[in-house]
Amino acid sequence: MIGIVDYGMGNLESVRKALATVGFDSQWIRQPADFSACDRIVLPGVGAFGRAMDNLRQSGLIEPLRHAINEGRPFLGICLGLQLLFDTSVEHGKHRGLGLVAGRVKQLPDTVRVPHVGWNTVGQPRKSRLFAGIRDQTHFYFVQSYYVEPANPSVVAGTTDYGASFAAAIEQDNLFAVQFHPEKSQQAGLELLANFGRIPC
Repeated sequence: MIGIVDYGMGNLESVRKALATVGFDSQWIRQPADFSACDRIVLPGVGAFGRAMDNLRQSGLIEPLRHAINEGRPFLGICLGLQLLFDTSVEHGKHRGLGLVAGRVKQLPDTVRVPHVGWNTVGQPRKSRLFAGIRDQTHFYFVQSYYVEPANPSVVAGTTDYGASFAAAIEQDNLFAVQFHPEKSQQAGLELLANFGRIPC
């Protein structure tokens, strides 16, 4: 069972429908006890970093989420769910994140139109289980004003160019995350979600 963390940020139903399309059952995680039934975790999200952290904290979900990841359960962060993994963000002030991936969240350069909305290619600098069977430079759908800068470049599994080259996907042990929206990325996005669902627990 895949657990989708519902912390009041964004339309999560589209993620659930996409997982169902590729054959995976899911349930909402809205309180700490909900983690116990889930062997995989998805953290989606659209919105502001600071508010998202506040919502996770008020729901009592931060420590159970960290525990599930530390136990080795496959985890997928999507969009804001990628950014929250990092140490800090500068979105509307400085905020502390989950600190599960070393690095920070930065604003896209003012030389490009922000937010970055639409299709863009994702390069694959190394092999990743998320991109199995998906060709290099495949298009995925983005909606973002900020991007992640990992302290360790070796965790980067996908890159995109928009004003600058930035990490569009990461893989660190059982932890996976993408800046784009696979649930909005048609067939390639469905293939990526299916790859995640097949990663051994």
